[in-house]
Amino acid sequence: MFSEIISIFNIILYQPLFNILVWFYNIVPPYDLGVSIILLTLLTRLILLPFSYKATKSQIISQQTMASLQPKIQEVKRKHKEDKVKQSQALMELYRKNKFNPFSGCLILLIQFPILIALYQVFWKGLDPAQLSNLYSFIRNPGVLEPMFLGILDVSKSSPVLAVLAGFLQFLQTKMIMPKSQKSKKKEGQIQDMTRMMQKQMTYFMPILLVFIFWRLPSALPLYIIITILFSIVQQYFINKTLKKQPIIKYEAVNLKNH
Repeated sequence: MFSEIISIFNIILYQPLFNILVWFYNIVPPYDLGVSIILLTLLTRLILLPFSYKATKSQIISQQTMASLQPKIQEVKRKHKEDKVKQSQALMELYRKNKFNPFSGCLILLIQFPILIALYQVFWKGLDPAQLSNLYSFIRNPGVLEPMFLGILDVSKSSPVLAVLAGFLQFLQTKMIMPKSQKSKKKEGQIQDMTRMMQKQMTYFMPILLVFIFWRLPSALPLYIIITILFSIVQQYFINKTLKKQPIIKYEAVNLKNH
């Protein structure tokens, strides 16, 4: 059963993506694998743009809404401090009245996940010449994939520089998506919500984890991650500009007074 799933995964996702990578390699002079990886990454990001845009926007709105609901959340927790069941029910009712779904965007991210795994496999296994046997008949077999990027970087070898750059960009992206209202909660003397504490930890943990993971892996992988994060940062910039015109936090604050 498991082998059949892997076989279907390879046929539907891995092979098409690998063939597109080799096709880019064939048409991009002078056979630059690094540029081919960038082009494939951009192509997949454009294909996934409707899903990723909606998921990112949903995540930003959820964090802003959660920040605006903090006073009411703390009030509910104090009121039902001794009864966790009633506390959960009251919180769910609060979320329902304010049309807030803590799990919004998860389904959209799950849709993208298999494609991201396939891309990871392409950049991890695709450097092996034996993988050229997976080429379609209409894709020219180059014989070997020269693992160079702009003639200066071997994408089959590790690159600490790209690993650190990937971590820094991940940190920058996380800071962009974090609502400013979360940063001022300490001044108000409020108890930080567990969700906000986890988000703050992830701001620093994820970049360090990326650097650690990519430090010794082929630089094709951090190159892919770097382009992906840069694409996401540009996407977030436009989403943030759009959301600034929408009074999300003020709207929720009015709702809180009415409930």
